[in-house]
Formats: sequence, structure tokens, C-alpha cells
Amino acid sequence: MESAIPQNLEMKRSRHKRVPDDYQPPYPSFVARYKPTVSRVAMAYFGVQYRGTAPTVATAALAEIAGRFAKESGPSHWDRARYIDQVGHENVVSVAYWDDIARFDAWFAPAREAWTGKARDGIGTFIEVLRPLVARHETLFSSIDRPEGVAAIAEGMSGEVQEHAYWGGMRDRIPLSQTDAMAPAGNPELIRDGARLRVQAHDNLCLIRSGQDWSDTEASERKLYLDDVEPVLREGMDFLRDHGLGIGCYGNRYMHVLTADGSASEKSYGQSWWNSLAALERWAESHPTHVKIFGAAMKFLSTLGPSAKLRLYHEVTVAAGDEQFFEYLNCHPKTGMLAAVETAGA
Repeated sequence: MESAIPQNLEMKRSRHKRVPDDYQPPYPSFVARYKPTVSRVAMAYFGVQYRGTAPTVATAALAEIAGRFAKESGPSHWDRARYIDQVGHENVVSVAYWDDIARFDAWFAPAREAWTGKARDGIGTFIEVLRPLVARHETLFSSIDRPEGVAAIAEGMSGEVQEHAYWGGMRDRIPLSQTDAMAPAGNPELIRDGARLRVQAHDNLCLIRSGQDWSDTEASERKLYLDDVEPVLREGMDFLRDHGLGIGCYGNRYMHVLTADGSASEKSYGQSWWNSLAALERWAESHPTHVKIFGAAMKFLSTLGPSAKLRLYHEVTVAAGDEQFFEYLNCHPKTGMLAAVETAGA
């Protein structure tokens, strides 16, 4: 049994884990392992927003960013997903990951100007970037043979880890939690740059991407997931989307992953911005919407046992203020982190 915290990031604890040293989790889970030389990663969300059927300009923009991803200094991995937001706009988001910050920085400046530096008729564009230290980040996977998201740029997967299957495991997997409460400091502020709107968030903003992959399930398991689990998950995702601000969730997207040709896959993920890791923890531990998700998932897994082929994963980051970048052009005021600030008249 390994610790989720890699050896090179272990330190003398001033804050203790929620479980004793001899804790044995009830089922196996795994975390991504980066090369020890990787101290920081970059995760960049490039979104296009429109209403109704995708206009030609949106299709062209998506092809343009894909072309930029393929250039020198582009990401080691990227994927694309779509969702309908709380005001009925279609959003298609391309998410890219780097494990070399110098490479990312060389790539990003011209890509940013191309994406949000010019208006496109009938659509909005946005960029949301985190550049966290690895010590501010954690992952968790139910299996080791299909990395998703940021884990796709890791060197590999761990063996079975101890810090999971209990409330507080998410925090315990973040190396910085050994010595830091990671409490938020400050409030989001809006910065206007011509037509572009930037949001300066605050220290210890929290991002979670939490995914499901049912592509390997057979008929009975797929039906059980789609009929009994997914509707409860969707209800919780819609609550965070529509009412999350009241509990510290700035914005939530329930994303459906797209294949290379743009069609829907059998993968999804929730992606949300939180005021703090503590706010995310409170929702996960006690809010009725997540209690229902947890109950449906446990019933599903207890019914199928080890034969379950549903794959689950997540990645959680608690980012310092100088590790964040949020920029929006011609997007509605409830888009992403714009929802966290007063944008009247924007």
C-alpha cells in the first residue's frame, strides 16, 4: 500500500490525516505519478459559446485551436467536450495539458491573442488556465489502464494508495495539505480590457474535474448506470450549475466528452470552480444532492461488485492566486468565473 503523496513531496506533517496509519481502504484506487522533475503542470480550457446550431465561425474556431495544439510547444494531451449551460447556450471546451511550463508559456501568448483577442460574429470565446505546483494537485482513478485529463501527461500510475474511500481523502492526497490549510483569501475581481473581461480570483481557488467512462460496460451494467446513477448525477450537476453560488461553487459544467470526429462518446465529467476545497468538501459530505449521488453510486457498485466495468476518476487542484488566468470575450455574464463577479453592464 502506497501513500498518494509521492516520496519527493513528503514532508513532516503539521496537519494530520483524517485516518490512522494502519487504515485499510475497502477497495483499490490509484493516483497519477509524474516524473520527479515535474514541479508544475498547466491545464488550459479553451471554450467557444453560441446559441443553437453551431455556426460556421464556431466550427472554424474549434479547428483553429486544434491546429494550434498540434504545433511546436503544444500540449502533451488534450480532449474536447460539450454542454448546455444555464441560459441555454451551447459550449464546446477543448482542455489541454502540459508538464513543461516553459513550453506552455511559449505557446500560450500567441494562442491567447488568437482566441480572445478578436471578436467572432455570433459566438463568444473564453480561456481558463491553471498552472499549479504539483504539490497543489491530486488525482484518483478506479483503474490504472486508461488515464484521463491531466493524468494522461503523467509518467504512469501508482500502486494501490491508502488515502481514499473516506471523507477527507481528497484533501489528504494533496501534498500541500501536510502543512497548509489551503484556506481562501480575497474575493474575485473583474478587470476590463476593452471587450475582454478578465477575472482575478483569489488564493486557493479550487477546481475539480470528476469523470465517468461507461464505454466498457455491457448491456445490463450500462442500463443500470444510465437509468439509476446518471440521472441522479445529472440532478446534482444541475443544482451546482443553477444554485451553486450559495454554497461556494462559482460555476459547474456537466460535460459530455466528444470523439475525434465530434460525435458523443460514452464518457462525461463534471468540472467546477469552488471558493475553496473546504466548500467542495462540505458539498460532498453533507449536501442532499451529493448524498443522493453517493448513495446511487454505492448501490450500483455493491450490486455489481468487482465485475463493474464503469471507470471513475477525478483531478482536484487548489491554485494560488498567481497560478490562475480567466478571460472572456462576448460571453454571457454567467459563464465560468464571470458568475463570481458583478458583471452588470459588461
